[in-house]
Amino acid sequence: MSTTPVLATRNLSKDYGPIRVVANVSLNFHAGSIHALLGENGAGKSTLIKMIAGVVHPSDGTVEVDGEPVRFRSVKEGQAAGIVALPQELMLVPTLGAAENIYLGMRRPGVPGLLHRGRLNADATEQLARLGQSFDVTTPAVELSAIQQTMVALARALARDARVLVLDEPTAALTDTETEVLFAVLRSLRDQGTAIMYVSHRLDEVFALADTATVLRNGQHIWTKPMGQTQHDEVVASMIGRAPETEFPERASTDGEPILRITELVGWTLRGVSLEARSGRVLGIAGLAGAGRSELLRLIAGVERPQAGTIELDGRDITRSSVAHSMAAGVALVPEERRRQGLVMNATIATNIGLGSLTHLSDSGIMRPGREQRLAQQQADELQIRATSVRQDVAELSGGNQQKVVLAKYLARQPRVLLLDEPTRGIDVGTKGEIYQLIRRLTAEGVAVIVVSSEISELLGLADEVAVLHQGQLAGFVDAATSDQHTILHLCYGRLDA
Repeated sequence: MSTTPVLATRNLSKDYGPIRVVANVSLNFHAGSIHALLGENGAGKSTLIKMIAGVVHPSDGTVEVDGEPVRFRSVKEGQAAGIVALPQELMLVPTLGAAENIYLGMRRPGVPGLLHRGRLNADATEQLARLGQSFDVTTPAVELSAIQQTMVALARALARDARVLVLDEPTAALTDTETEVLFAVLRSLRDQGTAIMYVSHRLDEVFALADTATVLRNGQHIWTKPMGQTQHDEVVASMIGRAPETEFPERASTDGEPILRITELVGWTLRGVSLEARSGRVLGIAGLAGAGRSELLRLIAGVERPQAGTIELDGRDITRSSVAHSMAAGVALVPEERRRQGLVMNATIATNIGLGSLTHLSDSGIMRPGREQRLAQQQADELQIRATSVRQDVAELSGGNQQKVVLAKYLARQPRVLLLDEPTRGIDVGTKGEIYQLIRRLTAEGVAVIVVSSEISELLGLADEVAVLHQGQLAGFVDAATSDQHTILHLCYGRLDA
């Protein structure tokens, strides 16, 4: 490893008005190393990345490349210097093919003004081959799997001669198997001399992948250490500024009464699934990507209509109910993609929370802003949403606080059944704990909660029971308190002898 870092920050700071969100951060990123950047939402990670990549300009301090100070006036200038950032939202054009997405914004092969598609596809195929990937580069991005989309984004970075790759939550939409594929590619790139800055809230994968870790808290650099010189509890304590508490709250002591009963439900993927959710208990849903987990929640919530089977809420048939009727009956769905499906990003916290309760906040179709503000403030206080006020736009909030706004929107309706699809994806460890406590508080009030999560450890810690889906069918049903990851993984892969 070279003693001169390929990328460095020297006393880098950023102010927004009177607030300093990043304060005097000095870091070194070396070629051939994977460097994890850790911290809670709001710790300053995103702002630091934006300054490094040329998205925003520092208020103080400098960025150095190969020991020389640089000042990127745009993302394009940063990429020209070999600094390429891949955001959590991969920014692929869904209707364009993989090849076109890889070379989007770059000069393409052929005569100016004319595209040589054959050469474009051949070059894109070569870039993917460098990542050990082989698939049809003419396939529109929307038809690619999550891991293929991630590989297209990585190939686009390689096509720009990336010397430093900045990855923000790259595994958020990936299964465990896909994550291993990504890790193999990242290790290969590291071994070829690429410097990789890796941002993730999944500490287990950070310890499995990274060589070095840096912790930020409240915009300040807490420490940087080799991964071998730290451990999970120290990282968590440094991120949140205190000793970590027990991650998962105690389970319910009640068996509960059946509130929701699903019988022989059939959808596009689901094939004859039967289960029930009980008051005061958490039912976890496990399974590989494509097993039908999210489809199950959408069918229950009325977002999609089942082809066969029944859904009963308190003995009442809601199988063919619309979303509005299901919500009125007491079913609330917090979707997987909070930014696209759960929030109006350019609207305020109050507006977003109020969207779930419009009939209660209006008279004869006329909105009463005072009621909206009071409802939003009540929910913001209960869920500890960190914001300047409920008039702040949700786009300005951290990911964890955005998720709390989505939860607040539906909790304001006091649901009987709460459906949570990946509720802690992309959320820091401190906020995760708050959401876990909230879920247990709701079950104590008699709510039935159904949680879909790709993190088996989360399901085992949070749920009372776990239903495992395999290729649209119920592969097994286990007691979370006595089961383990090995058993659930076997069921996920259809090994019924687990």
